[in-house]
Amino acid sequence: MDIDKVKSVLEENSKDTTNEFKRIFHGRGGLYEGWKHLTVDSIDNILNVALYFEEDNEAELLKMLEEFTYASGYEVLVVQRRYIKGHPSEVLIGELPEFVYAIENGMKFRLNLLSNRNSGYFPDMKNGRKFVMDNAKDKSVLNLFSYTCAFSIAAKMGGAKSVSNIDMSKGALSTGRANHHLNDIETRGVSFLPYNILKSFSRIKKKGPYDLIIIDPPTFQKGSFEATKDYRKIITKLPQIASENCTLLACLNSPDLDENFIKDLITELAPSFKFSHRLENVEEFKSLDESRSLKNLVFVREV
Repeated sequence: MDIDKVKSVLEENSKDTTNEFKRIFHGRGGLYEGWKHLTVDSIDNILNVALYFEEDNEAELLKMLEEFTYASGYEVLVVQRRYIKGHPSEVLIGELPEFVYAIENGMKFRLNLLSNRNSGYFPDMKNGRKFVMDNAKDKSVLNLFSYTCAFSIAAKMGGAKSVSNIDMSKGALSTGRANHHLNDIETRGVSFLPYNILKSFSRIKKKGPYDLIIIDPPTFQKGSFEATKDYRKIITKLPQIASENCTLLACLNSPDLDENFIKDLITELAPSFKFSHRLENVEEFKSLDESRSLKNLVFVREV
């Protein structure tokens, strides 16, 4: 697939963009041969590009993206080179405003497009947040690995009674608190707890039992979580912290583990939770092999 065809995909996918966040090129899914290193996001009037490894045609690609930015009415072009140590970002066109937000289903999330890591928002989890919003009314919610608390905002906007956000990063939780204020959400009944989840179940249990539990861990985070060995430690504890009719949203974004990895753990360690369904992934994040893509699995406890 040559650069002109990439441009054609961008033109087609940007026809119906609004001020909401939308991925308009998802090379990571493997659907575009030769472009697995490229993603392009539309964020209102900003075009945000990530390059995951270096290719010989990078200069030509960037020239096309600059032309596309001007021709399509975008005002800012940001490029992050994820293949360079520190993941530096560069503004190639325009000037980033002081505050940048992702808008999704009526929610706003603060972004840091110049961060050397993640922007503060994972767009592929959009359908997961919609599920939580639709199923949180009057429930006590536990949001494990909460990061910047996007699930919490979805839960509160869906009428949740309370939300406990658990994450080791105080910085992420601070952004999460700011995101609640940004959405005019009263934080009474919302907790921001900087716990090591694997070592803090006695404290987590005190706020239970929970009616809706979200597990959205990193696949691998050195020193804190490794899905292949640590996911089971959380599943083992579920019966102790879940209400009798608890709903569980178990998430996994590892290309090396399929959905049976979680299903088998539930059957073995928390058999009162019965598999309900797998959420469809966001259309713009389609993958050549869906079994290796993001997995959002819903279970319902039957006691």
